[in-house]
Amino acid sequence: MEAPERKPPNHPLRFSFTLFVLVVNAAIVVTEEVNLHAIDRDSLLQFRSWVNDPKQCLSIWTGYKCGNWTGIECSNQTGRVVRIDLTGFNLSGPVHPGLCNLPMLESLILAENSFSGSIPACFGEFHSLEFLDVSRNRFHGAVPVEFSKLRRLKALVLAENFILGGIIPGWIGKFSTELQKLDLRSNSFQGEIPHSLLYLSSLKYLDLSDNFLNGTLRDFNQPLEFLNLASNNLSGTIPCFSASVQSLAVLNISSNALVGGIPTCISFLRALRELNLSSNALEYEISPRLIFSDKLLSLDLSFNSLSGRLPRKIAETSDKSGLVLLQLSYNSFSEEIPQGITELKSLQGLFLSHNQLTGEVPPTIGNLTYLQAIDLSYNSISGSIPLSLVGCFQLWELKLNNNNLSGNLLPELDALDSLRILDLGNNRLSGEIPLPLAGCKSLEIVKLGENNLSGELNEAILKWSNLKLLSLSGNNFHGNLPDWIFSFELIQYIDLSGNNFSGFIPDGNFNVSSIFNSEELNRTNVSDASVAISVKVAGNRQLAFQYDLQSIATIDLSDNWLQGEIPVGLIGLRGLECLNLSFNFLVGHIPPNVDKMKNLKTLDLSHNSLTGQIPASISGLRDLKLLNLSYNSLSGFLPGRQRFWKIPGAFAGNPDLCVEYSDEGCKKTATFPVASGEVLDRSREEGFVSFRAFWISASVSFYVSVVAVFCSATARNYVLRPLKNEV
Repeated sequence: MEAPERKPPNHPLRFSFTLFVLVVNAAIVVTEEVNLHAIDRDSLLQFRSWVNDPKQCLSIWTGYKCGNWTGIECSNQTGRVVRIDLTGFNLSGPVHPGLCNLPMLESLILAENSFSGSIPACFGEFHSLEFLDVSRNRFHGAVPVEFSKLRRLKALVLAENFILGGIIPGWIGKFSTELQKLDLRSNSFQGEIPHSLLYLSSLKYLDLSDNFLNGTLRDFNQPLEFLNLASNNLSGTIPCFSASVQSLAVLNISSNALVGGIPTCISFLRALRELNLSSNALEYEISPRLIFSDKLLSLDLSFNSLSGRLPRKIAETSDKSGLVLLQLSYNSFSEEIPQGITELKSLQGLFLSHNQLTGEVPPTIGNLTYLQAIDLSYNSISGSIPLSLVGCFQLWELKLNNNNLSGNLLPELDALDSLRILDLGNNRLSGEIPLPLAGCKSLEIVKLGENNLSGELNEAILKWSNLKLLSLSGNNFHGNLPDWIFSFELIQYIDLSGNNFSGFIPDGNFNVSSIFNSEELNRTNVSDASVAISVKVAGNRQLAFQYDLQSIATIDLSDNWLQGEIPVGLIGLRGLECLNLSFNFLVGHIPPNVDKMKNLKTLDLSHNSLTGQIPASISGLRDLKLLNLSYNSLSGFLPGRQRFWKIPGAFAGNPDLCVEYSDEGCKKTATFPVASGEVLDRSREEGFVSFRAFWISASVSFYVSVVAVFCSATARNYVLRPLKNEV
């Protein structure tokens, strides 16, 4: 009798283990390093032979294992090179044509290097190529016509080669029916946009910005997702982009020569997230029917000639979406700021400067709790600073300067502990700086100049430990200058001019500021301080704010009642570029160590009572462009070989000072033009002449003085300055 057939036992664990072993073995086979094909290896070595490689990034291109070749990817089946990515390797030199012997190459990325010469025409032989990126190099010439053979290309990126240009070829919109991305930004292309690009159905992403394109802006007939034509010279009116109603997310046609109004059909672009029409010649009012969807994050219409009232509603809002950046500065909008703007609850940046707005700051501004930057400067806004502003507790920048605001500074502003830029200058604000304001410890830029503020400076503002710029000019502050005034480590610009500060210039620790004491820093050449804000939409519906302080290193204590001698430490600041102590009561000699200020560009010590000789060390200031020592009591002899005698009016009003000219000998400076060597370009309503010079002049020419006082506004202001405080 036969034994019954045995069935194998059912062991699920054994089966799982067997399956695991098979998977591991398969993974080992897949991940085993493939050998680089010999022909492709020779091509890469030829390419390397012409390359300058200071970081030695390609030094490990040895052997035959593809995995050892940085930036190279090979096919697991054939060992042929399918991808090259050498982004940011700091390579330079021409591209060896041997690189073109890679028949299976699908992606070639040489971006962010310094390759030069023409783009190799043989790149057109990469018949399998789908992605080509040679951006941020130094290629020049034109786009090789051989590129028209790249039938499978999906992305062509030639951006930021700067001198790559010529006419954009007409075949650019025809050679590949799979082309989705074309990026030619920041080059030197000229002429009109090729007609073929208006009909390339596969195209989704087109960037032709920052070139020299001209002609009339035409509508595109394919569903684009990204279109950037900024910084060209395109003309005409704004088309509707009807074919992209459901797809276009980014539209930037700023900095062109577009005219007319903003068509309401632009708001039909329901997928639009960023719209930039700035810096054109757009005009007329904004239609009340121009209302964008709640998907719009950024709207920039600045630097145009738009007029009329601000729109009461510019975009839809919802609980989780809505506009985060509204930029309408540099237009001609008038009347009051509508209440509807404060209903844009997602708003993070509100820029309405340089318009003709009137009325008051909306009291509901505090509803914008996400607001990080508000700029209403250069309008005609009146009233007081609303208390509700403290509701914008995330504020990073607050600019209300150059308006007609009145009232006192609010102590409640100390709740804005993220505030870095505070500019309330050129208004009619009064009272003292409230002590709680020192609680804004993040402040870096403080501009309160040209108001009616008063009181003494309090040591509490030392809490502004990150302070870079302090401007209190043109107010009524009084008292002695505190010893700590130069004690900010990051300070770059101090302007206390046009106040009533008295006493001595404190001979404190001038070595605290790294800017004032550095000889190495490269700074701007602008004469007045300015703050350039840049804003862009980052990820997750957030704005990224940055600012750049454009200012020379400056100390301006002019037009006060300061007395005593000039501290030696102040004159010894090596990084200082502008020093103005004019229109004070300073006495004594000019310190001899002037030549330590090696970066000094302007020096104004005029209208004081300084005595003695001019230090010869001034001739060592090689960067000095403007010098004014006029109307003091300086004496001695100034030899003609000194270069600074050529500055007109720099020594006028010093009766005992002789300046030698090469062919005229020594001349008394009293005959020189009056104060034409002033350093700072700002008018002064009053002047000061030392008492000795005044009484001598009065006794010798009384009748002439009377005529000058009552017939000349300039002379009248010059003489009557001592009545300033009494008035």
